[in-house]
Amino acid sequence: MNSINQQQAEDNYQDLRGTEAVDKLKELSDKAKNCFFCTNIKSGAPFATRPMAIQQIDDDGTCWFLSATDSHTNTHIAKDPAVQLLLKGSEFSDFLTLYGHATISRDKKKIHELWNPIFKTWFTEGEDDPRISVIQVKPVDAYYWDTKHGQIVGFAKQIIGAVTGKTLDDSIEGKLRL
Repeated sequence: MNSINQQQAEDNYQDLRGTEAVDKLKELSDKAKNCFFCTNIKSGAPFATRPMAIQQIDDDGTCWFLSATDSHTNTHIAKDPAVQLLLKGSEFSDFLTLYGHATISRDKKKIHELWNPIFKTWFTEGEDDPRISVIQVKPVDAYYWDTKHGQIVGFAKQIIGAVTGKTLDDSIEGKLRL
């Protein structure tokens, strides 16, 4: 790897697999609260993005959303199921990009499982609103950037590094193999 990481005294790269990868995805999603849900990513035109909240993450990394059947999101997915989720949990860490394939359904059982009364803001007829759909995103590829020891330790190492002239970055990054 030819980068700033060459100056690191510590190893900053760690791929995560299986349960560890899903745990990292859930951790970063919890910190971010919302993601940018990107569609139209393969067209060559600027991709379409909008903030959306991940409602649930399964043990295999599958992400679930609720969306309106007449939304641009659903229209784009119908044309091309390739999507990208971008998450930012804090100013200096907790970043994730997830590429996946989306499918849309009207699964009433899943809608009930994901339903929260606040959603009545968008679905005025409640849980049985005919415009509600479920978006399922199956991950294909994911990459994360985080701190190893939390933001306080990370910040302290940056200050010490700046004073001593040594790279003491506390970052960690790698692929999530879901």
